[in-house]
Amino acid sequence: MPFRIRTSKFRHVYGNPAKKEECYENVKITKSTHDSNFCAVNPKFLCVVPDTGGGGSFICLPLKQTGRVEFSVPRVCGHSGAVLDIKWSPFSDNIIASSSEDSTVKIWQIPDNLNKNLSEWQVDLHGHHRRVGYIEWHPTAENIILSAGFDHKCILWNVEQAEPISVISEHPDSIYSISWNTDGSLFCTTCKDKQIRVLDPRIGSVAMECQGHDGNRSSKSVFVDNNRIFTCGMTRSSSRELAVWDIRKFNKSLFNNTIDTSNGILLPYYDRDNRVMYLAGKGDSNIRYYEIDDQSNCYFLNAFMSSYPQRSLGVMPKRGCDTSRCEVMRFYKLHSGKDVIEPISMIVPRKVSSQFHSDIYPNTSSMLPSLTADEWIAGQNREPVMVSMMDGHVTNCPKTTSSTAIQNQQNDIIHQAPTITTYKTVNKQGMPPRASTIDVPRRTDKRPASLQNLKRLSTNEDYVSYSAVSEASENHTNKNGMTNGHKEEKKVTKRGWSPVSPTKDAMTNGFTGSEPEKFHVKKVWSTPPPSALPCQSPLNDVELQKAYFQQSEEIKSLKEQVKLKDKRIRQLEDELKILRTPSDCGPGQSDC
Repeated sequence: MPFRIRTSKFRHVYGNPAKKEECYENVKITKSTHDSNFCAVNPKFLCVVPDTGGGGSFICLPLKQTGRVEFSVPRVCGHSGAVLDIKWSPFSDNIIASSSEDSTVKIWQIPDNLNKNLSEWQVDLHGHHRRVGYIEWHPTAENIILSAGFDHKCILWNVEQAEPISVISEHPDSIYSISWNTDGSLFCTTCKDKQIRVLDPRIGSVAMECQGHDGNRSSKSVFVDNNRIFTCGMTRSSSRELAVWDIRKFNKSLFNNTIDTSNGILLPYYDRDNRVMYLAGKGDSNIRYYEIDDQSNCYFLNAFMSSYPQRSLGVMPKRGCDTSRCEVMRFYKLHSGKDVIEPISMIVPRKVSSQFHSDIYPNTSSMLPSLTADEWIAGQNREPVMVSMMDGHVTNCPKTTSSTAIQNQQNDIIHQAPTITTYKTVNKQGMPPRASTIDVPRRTDKRPASLQNLKRLSTNEDYVSYSAVSEASENHTNKNGMTNGHKEEKKVTKRGWSPVSPTKDAMTNGFTGSEPEKFHVKKVWSTPPPSALPCQSPLNDVELQKAYFQQSEEIKSLKEQVKLKDKRIRQLEDELKILRTPSDCGPGQSDC
């Protein structure tokens, strides 16, 4: 039988490091021994965790601001402990989550022109009792994030409500990694007890588990699709190996291969569009990449070699890659020995032309969420909304009038997505239903009420329009059914409204009593002036949150003091009982 060479479009992919003027220099990278990325990238910003003397902060730089980074660069600071992991939201380039040694997860809104230190977070999530090592945003549902702490717990958070959905306590030891599957219905973990677990986040229990790598070092896992998991770890003889598992046949790995005998922890980075897995060892100077086929076989393609070891890598989303250069992946390498962040482009060697190569650029995940938080919690699953890298056309979302502007489709996706509603009517027996004398405006907005407080974390648009029946319009209706005056269009801000002149159509046609009143809700991030409402509290949301947690700490300390005093009272009561107990000694005898 003749020897056949397997063909692949990515066999000759090579790494192209950036020039010196395109790197980020003078960045004091953290010296923490934690095995997370410490770097998060999107098409607008580059965030990295620096080495700080005290507290927790990270640097957020505009992506185009290359060269030497000044020491006085603005920082995002608010954690009382060192930052361990940072992740950008997949649905907004300005929202980032951070986890820290202070046992909290914070959500930040990064302005486009950050020129001073940012210390006011948007959401503060408390629930872990020890440091939080890993966080992962949900791939399809908005405002859902998963965190794993060193208290052996995984907590699923609803960012809209700023409260946990479920607390999963199924791990007996430290958690090494967390990863969602494609539609976000399951997530997998690796643990210090050498078990690989697949968990149902809604129920909060283990769906299946199996024995993973036998080594004592940290192992990592990544969902390849909805049913397969890629893992990398150590063997019993301290050799690094990789494996592919099928959760439908979870008792044995489908593929297993030994890589080398180095002792650095392997960090996997998976390209779901091209099914290529990149492996970068912590402390290594190379990046290996493998192609995974439908039969779960991993074929070694090539390796990028350099002279300097890496601390970790930041990964640019596929929508930020340069298609004119045939760039299929871009890493941001954090050098271990130098204070440098170096971009590395993984390029398919092809003739550079204006032609779009659709075979290496399939549709990728877009910035549009497939589900809202309430829909996902209710039990719905949906694949990610895909977008073409050639013209920005969204392929598998509800049809809209415009297909070229992703930002204009955000509001349509929200209103066209299916919702779950429940109606309940209670009437006393023998009594007819009482007619209401007050005309209550009917709510036509199908989104949950929690979005009214934190809708800025849900969408990327500046205005959201909805309508509600106005009671005032009926009061102005005369006997002939005509209105006595024109209604004013109200511009609703975060804490008040101001009248705006009516539109031209309203002045021409007028309004009838049955027409709804239109409201334009604008997201306001800054605190409005005190004159917005007469009864406005002098404290803003961030100050109220800080005061609340400060009072919680004071209450906790008072409870501890009460416990100590109760303990002392019990001791005194025991001593008093001993003193009141009659002695059996006779007269003149000691009871010592």
